[in-house]
Amino acid sequence: MSGSAVDAAAGNARKNLVRRSSADRTQRVRHWAQGLFVALNLWIGAQFFLWVRWMEQGGTGTGLSRPPGVDGWLPIAGLMNTRYLLATGGVPAIHPAAMYLFLGFVGISLLMKKAFCAWLCPVGTLSEQLWRLGRKLFGRNLRFPRWLDVALRAVKYLLLAFFGWFIFAMTADMLDSFLATPFGVVADVRMLNFFRDVSLTAGSVLALLVLGSMVVENFWCRYACPYGALLGLVSLASPVKVRRDAEACIDCGKCAKVCPSQLPVDRLVQVRSAECTACLECVAACPAQDALSFALPPRTSPTAAERWRGRKLSPLVVAGVLAYLFLGVVLLARATDHWQTHVAHDAYQQMVSHARQASHPAI
Repeated sequence: MSGSAVDAAAGNARKNLVRRSSADRTQRVRHWAQGLFVALNLWIGAQFFLWVRWMEQGGTGTGLSRPPGVDGWLPIAGLMNTRYLLATGGVPAIHPAAMYLFLGFVGISLLMKKAFCAWLCPVGTLSEQLWRLGRKLFGRNLRFPRWLDVALRAVKYLLLAFFGWFIFAMTADMLDSFLATPFGVVADVRMLNFFRDVSLTAGSVLALLVLGSMVVENFWCRYACPYGALLGLVSLASPVKVRRDAEACIDCGKCAKVCPSQLPVDRLVQVRSAECTACLECVAACPAQDALSFALPPRTSPTAAERWRGRKLSPLVVAGVLAYLFLGVVLLARATDHWQTHVAHDAYQQMVSHARQASHPAI
């Protein structure tokens, strides 16, 4: 037998499929995490809506309280408060929960890749359901040519750069003054009113985003979300990544085919890209035992068993770490009395009632 034939035979033997010994639970666990976080946000949203209605009607009688968790929907306030913290070492009285949640989600990205986007973010969950619906309706999702895809992905980084430049150019006094204005205090109410009083223009834009999300996988997240852009950049430093064992891989390409971020997982040793959301669709699709995993860097050892022992993270561990970090941030904010926005009731009631008239303050 010739040398090339021997090499080919050895390669085929090495690539024989060793199927998984147990069923993959990655996506089941992730979808449970998504569902629970969506339910939490719906509960917070219902509480917030009832509180706003109560305040608009005078805020008298049986008291309702504003759920501080709604600050999680104010990432710009979270970034502004983080800038204030860096400048002064103090936590602002207005929307402090926004800062704690912002830093918590950044911390998740630092430790667990961009898992917030694929495991917790309600917008990410909605986006995923929309492209799956679009695939059922249209038979497939559209993928742009590489040159156009790269150009469109730059948009979210440009938006991030704009917000970062604008906010970090502000002094601590400017930030404090801005957040203390009626516009800053009721930013959450104005967000609610945007959807309650949606204009034809805004409704058309939202409809186009929904349609785009049905046609293109994760359209908003991939091309327009500056929050996701920031988390993606932070996630580059994460020690946990999707890792491929070339010896166990059978080169079937299924991982790359199912990747919503369009990454060539089948040609990488580890997925470093800022676009990876740690959705682990690739891990779930891989038919080979131990070929793909979400793991810490392997140990330096001659045997595969020793290299990966204790380094791979199961989906339950991922969900547990996310829950621990999220709840830990909330409990820390509550313990330090930095969870509630502290504004006198009568002043708050007036600002909420006139939220539609609140004008953007000049900087």
